[in-house]
Amino acid sequence: MKSFIEEVLESLFRNENFNLSETVFILPSKRAGSFLKETIKSKTTSSLFAPEVVSTEEFIEDVAQLQPIDNTQSLFKFYQTYLKLTPKEEQEDFETFYGWAQTLIYDFNEIDRYLIDANHFFAYLSRIQDINHWSLADPQTELVTNYLRFWNRLPEFYQHYQNKLVENKEAYQGLMYRLASEQIEKHLKSTNKNYVLLGFNALNNAEQKLFQTILDNNRGQIFWDIDKYLYDDQFHEASLFIREYAKSWNYYQEQKTFQHLPSHYSEKKNIEVIGIPKNIGQAKQTAEILSKLTKEQLNKTAVVLNDEGLLIPLLNSLPENIEKANITMGLPLKETPLAALFEVIFELQLQQDQNYYYKQIVEILNHPAVLSQLGSNSKKIQEKIHEENWVYLSKEQLFSLGSSVEKILNPIITKYQSPRELLQAFINFIQQLRPEKASEKPLETEYLFHFHQLFVKLQNLLAENHPIKTIKALQRVYRDSLTTEQLDFSGSPFDGLQIMGMLESRVLDFENVIITSVNEGVLPAGKSTNSFITFDLKKEYGLPTYKEKDAIYTYHFYHLLQRAKNVHILYNTEPSGLNSGEKSRFITQLEIESPEHNQPKFKFFNPYVPANKEQLKKIEKSPEVLEKLKTLAAHGFSPSALTTYIRNPLDFYKNYVLNIRDMEEVEETVAANTLGTVVHDTLEHFYKPFEKKQIVKEDLIKMKTQIEKQVKFEFEKTYKQAPINKGKNLIIFEIAKRYIFNFLERELKEVDTNELIIKEVENKLTCEISIPELDFPINIGGKVDRVDYLNNQLRIVDYKTGKVESRDLKLNEWSELSGDYKYAKAFQVLCYSRMIFEETKFEHAEAGIISFKNLKSGFMPFIHLKNSTIDKDTLKQFETELKSLILEIFNPKIPFEEKEV
Repeated sequence: MKSFIEEVLESLFRNENFNLSETVFILPSKRAGSFLKETIKSKTTSSLFAPEVVSTEEFIEDVAQLQPIDNTQSLFKFYQTYLKLTPKEEQEDFETFYGWAQTLIYDFNEIDRYLIDANHFFAYLSRIQDINHWSLADPQTELVTNYLRFWNRLPEFYQHYQNKLVENKEAYQGLMYRLASEQIEKHLKSTNKNYVLLGFNALNNAEQKLFQTILDNNRGQIFWDIDKYLYDDQFHEASLFIREYAKSWNYYQEQKTFQHLPSHYSEKKNIEVIGIPKNIGQAKQTAEILSKLTKEQLNKTAVVLNDEGLLIPLLNSLPENIEKANITMGLPLKETPLAALFEVIFELQLQQDQNYYYKQIVEILNHPAVLSQLGSNSKKIQEKIHEENWVYLSKEQLFSLGSSVEKILNPIITKYQSPRELLQAFINFIQQLRPEKASEKPLETEYLFHFHQLFVKLQNLLAENHPIKTIKALQRVYRDSLTTEQLDFSGSPFDGLQIMGMLESRVLDFENVIITSVNEGVLPAGKSTNSFITFDLKKEYGLPTYKEKDAIYTYHFYHLLQRAKNVHILYNTEPSGLNSGEKSRFITQLEIESPEHNQPKFKFFNPYVPANKEQLKKIEKSPEVLEKLKTLAAHGFSPSALTTYIRNPLDFYKNYVLNIRDMEEVEETVAANTLGTVVHDTLEHFYKPFEKKQIVKEDLIKMKTQIEKQVKFEFEKTYKQAPINKGKNLIIFEIAKRYIFNFLERELKEVDTNELIIKEVENKLTCEISIPELDFPINIGGKVDRVDYLNNQLRIVDYKTGKVESRDLKLNEWSELSGDYKYAKAFQVLCYSRMIFEETKFEHAEAGIISFKNLKSGFMPFIHLKNSTIDKDTLKQFETELKSLILEIFNPKIPFEEKEV
């Protein structure tokens, strides 16, 4: 395969009058220039002075003799113009200005690149705004008046802004192009060099004027990289621009025509279209294709990534046969781990509260860059946050664990009002994060260096002019700057695998091409509304619309196919998410328009997902497990442990045998069990002094006056440092107060006509269960919420903050008690009854539940076949079921088997 560059050089060398040393080659990109130099080196056999090889931007800078400025600098400088020309009472702050100025700068750029008469254009635009906003209406609102005044000022803004830049020998891209097109004649007279223009496609008006001037003055040649098949098709978008130049340029109206266009596109090709879900799928499939290529084939292979988010997955998936890989697209700084860290720090700075939300602190502490500096201190702080339930931390709490923590985190934890101070803090923070041995962590060091550069750049911008007054405005500028900064990779551009973006592929040719993310919205990118200029106005003035932009993507796509022999086109089939699901129209075009011998072959891949058949787990009882069970039995099985076994034996094994508990998390919102603890502890505090005493109205009335104070105390004890004075926690705090108030109100009605004596409150009890089949002691134990006498009737009371219905305590068959979890509440109160019986040997009692969510039902007793009395017979029947359950737990032949949910 002969590349386009080789074909051009052969054509030039055939001309005996061609002087290579006196030639300037102009190409669309620097990368293409590197390939041109390498090809010249391989084609020449004698010593000579190398020609000058420049990109379009470099050539235009040379002609215009101005210093280019980037988008961020443009905005800062335009803000000075805005302040100067806008009355003080109408001026907006920089943050508001920043929102619309970016779009306006983009439009200025387009107007200049296409050499539009700005005064005429802006007059036309302001008249459109007049019509759109009913400017003829009488009277006009102040909002409409100010809006129209802004549009009428645009020519003045534009002119003043340009004059200021030119005075300082600076220019944004569009202005540079406009001035270069005006000075090209003068520039040509100042040099005797000839120019070779090659590989261009879509030219703006300024570029067209520059190139036509060179050609009309007989000072150069132009070579278009287009295939005859695509050029001859009058409707094909790939040749849209070049066909237009052939019709409209004077250079082609005389005798110079498009002759001897190559016909590589019609040659036999292997084109494969692969649909595969997600970026990871595309990365893995690309690696699979690459793994089958030889070293020689890899030297002629390019992987073109249309989605920059695919770069990291691809690099992590490259097969072992790839010895060299040259990455030309660069890794965007926003994709690096440090970008996430600084985003969290910005959010921390923007919080109004002086304390810090724990999740953001934990995120900072867990970041690899911070973790490598803090080591074990990071874990200690997080453990302390969980232990103390710090939802919001003060600086003192955070730095209480050592000076190293303060040294690292203080620069970013301190709240700043001034953007300059924050930028300096970021720079200091980066210094703290530097690895001791940079050579051991080259990538991390490179990340830090680039972020340091970015913050210094923003610092310098603020030093020149200081429009950024708030941290929020700084964050916005930082985010936009981050999208344009990238981490460049080093590698050999002439051998090994080439990994690039679509634009880097201009002028270059490869035998094997893999193009990824060929989806609508990615390739082509689709419509963009980032402009104040309407579609019809763009058409009127010859500015590019989305149609022309789609044609640019079409050219790049088909250019990659032009000389390639093996083409693999990958697209994302996943229907969810952005930029996914629908394959690009280019794939459909290939299917319909390609020559018969080049018809694409379609493949679809889906990751193999084996059928995940749910199998219930079983844990056999080893001797060690049985020993652990004996220890638990000696200590005493709690009613909740036994009901856990009834619900799911595997949970019993995990929670009580292995002692695995749910991981302690910071409790931001009061959990149900915390609410229950607070209510129980409050009632214990109220009723404990009345053990073995009668409760009267005055006692309960006094308790009611203490609800607020006691509930608050219990929350602070149980819920520790978390706030209860706002949000959901405040609601739950009020619910706890209401629960206790309603309960005491109910108690007041109870004692009005009845005698209530408190026997005991929250007492821990145990009792031994005699099981002859087991030769070791079996105990059950637990804490009984309350035992009282109501009109001499012994009652065993269990409080529940959740909702319990009376039907939950009704039992028909004793066998259901140990086999069905829905009778867990009945099982628990019977356990408490058995423990109380051990202590008091009562004749008859009632055992039941008071549900705070169902207080209207009052005390709900356990009922067996309409009988609520618990006596010796009842306890004997219960004990039979209890012994059966415990024997099952200790039976080595019955494993802990998971129950279906």
